[in-house]
Amino acid sequence: MGLFDGILGGVIGMEMATVVNGMIERHGGIQGVVNQFQTNGLGPTVQSWVGPGANQPITSAEVRQGLGPQTIQALAAKLNIPADQLAAKLSEVLPQSIDRLTPGGVVPTGPGTGGPWGPPPA
Repeated sequence: MGLFDGILGGVIGMEMATVVNGMIERHGGIQGVVNQFQTNGLGPTVQSWVGPGANQPITSAEVRQGLGPQTIQALAAKLNIPADQLAAKLSEVLPQSIDRLTPGGVVPTGPGTGGPWGPPPA
């Protein structure tokens, strides 16, 4: 079980924690996911998940926009579920997941700090 699986498992369920973990690792860590969303026009949304305060919701269409349709399609194929179903589920769990993985509003980065995602939260 990976670090993300352990942190997120109790919050979003182990199956989705594994999906989110794989998606984050595919993007090179949390910073990569944040950058991807920012690059694709969803910076304020993803920043609300990182920073303090309420997490802005995201639609399944915005998840596809933020991560790219190829990423959603590849993950869905790997899980053997429809891409629309995966995007819908990610729209439910990503805000809370990214929020949980960025304690104190800090996006963890760098090698030697617990992986590409940084140290585990205290």
